[in-house]
Amino acid sequence: MNENSKKGFLYRMLCGAFLGISIVAPGISGSIMAVMMGIYDELINIISNPFKSLKKNIIYCIPLCMGAGLSILAFINLLKLLFSSFPTPAYLLFISLIAGSIPTVFKQARNGFKLKYIIGIAAALAFALTIGMLAKSDYILASDLTQAPDNIKIAFFSFSGAIAGMTSMIPGMSVSMMLMMLGVYEPLLNAASELTKLGNVPVNLLLVLPTGICFVIGMVLFSNLTKIVFRKFQSLAYFMVLGFMSGSLISIFPGLPNGFRDWLLSGAAICIGIGISYLFKRLGQKFNVKEDLIQ
Repeated sequence: MNENSKKGFLYRMLCGAFLGISIVAPGISGSIMAVMMGIYDELINIISNPFKSLKKNIIYCIPLCMGAGLSILAFINLLKLLFSSFPTPAYLLFISLIAGSIPTVFKQARNGFKLKYIIGIAAALAFALTIGMLAKSDYILASDLTQAPDNIKIAFFSFSGAIAGMTSMIPGMSVSMMLMMLGVYEPLLNAASELTKLGNVPVNLLLVLPTGICFVIGMVLFSNLTKIVFRKFQSLAYFMVLGFMSGSLISIFPGLPNGFRDWLLSGAAICIGIGISYLFKRLGQKFNVKEDLIQ
């Protein structure tokens, strides 16, 4: 592995770490993170047809999976603490991170703006806002699963995983928001958090494992449709991504900071988020993440 390949490996591992965080962080879209980091198109191609150029695909995905796995293990408890103790700065960090990538997404719509794209943007914005409102409302499909029989519980968590997997392919849509709407986000987060401490392993695995497997299945099945849409309607698709992004940002906006400490931390969080977004843009261009698979 030459020097450029090593840097590309480390870059994709860093990308994987942020993708892992986006899975467990409330309201954050993993697909938008992938778009921001310049790896979305490549991931769609790999997920939709994983056995084509299998060796290259494995080499490409290994650092992503390593980064995602390590970040989930390392940050799941930290994120629970961060979002419970400092919710406004935490949300503003991710909002600024996503907002900083909007110019990059806009450039992907290569054929310019057409009037019909307004409908696409409006539809995507409305859909994202609807999902966000449902996630925050009392309308939750699985409001109480604690008393359900194990087979019903496992079946519903598996179904939720498949739906979340499909959602993960749509830039701007948050896996955690969908899981919240389905009522399984908190039980899954608690189960995963306990697993990191090796607590109640059999029971927690019965929730996490089938959900994860069905998540991957839903992601693979839906990726082909996503790939076709982005190939045939690229400009419209990316303008819709902007609509999804805008709706997602509005949905997770926590309100204005409260108190001097909150304002100070929020200001720092916004600066850090924009800085990270710019850093990913520069690193993605430098390491050419699509072409450094095998030298």
